[in-house]
Amino acid sequence: MNSGILFLSLLGFLPLVIPICPVPCKCATSIIDCTSKGLTVAKLPVAFRPSAEIIHLGYNRLTSIPNGLFDNLESLQVVYLQGNPWECNCDILYLRSWLQWQQNRTLYRDVRCTSPAHLQDRIIAYLTEDEIISTCQYWYCSLALVSQLCLFILLFLQAILVIFIIVYLQKFRRMTTEAQSTTRDLRQHVDTWVSSSRSPYNSD
Repeated sequence: MNSGILFLSLLGFLPLVIPICPVPCKCATSIIDCTSKGLTVAKLPVAFRPSAEIIHLGYNRLTSIPNGLFDNLESLQVVYLQGNPWECNCDILYLRSWLQWQQNRTLYRDVRCTSPAHLQDRIIAYLTEDEIISTCQYWYCSLALVSQLCLFILLFLQAILVIFIIVYLQKFRRMTTEAQSTTRDLRQHVDTWVSSSRSPYNSD
């Protein structure tokens, strides 16, 4: 009886030790098939079972592979990656490095860049690091250009705000001067009226 309970307990903890088949893939003992499942980078499994020898990731919407995804799969023999829109920018560096460590690169001749335009249809495994880093620099330059444009717009808005404040202060100063002038005139009229009312010619 106790041994049966222990066996069931071990079965309960088994999924924590061995990763289950990731949704929406199909799995056999050593094969994980995620072909044509509409997978994106965000929808990729965090990890695959260590016993996996063959992984099918072809014909999805993958643009890159997360860093370290294949590193701990000691039994892994091949990953089918064809038919994905690979973006050969900074994010592709891990996949390129992994492909270059594979003994038979001819299996990955269909793993090609979709973008950027100057690298389109290039085999990822044969890209040089400088070619990929150059796309990163373009990306950083574009980001810097956007940042400078935003800064220019911010400074322009600040200049408009400063001009508005100056105009408002000048207008407020004129209104204050006019109010003071009106107050002085009114006070003079009051003083004149008081003085005339106290004149002996107006007394009975």
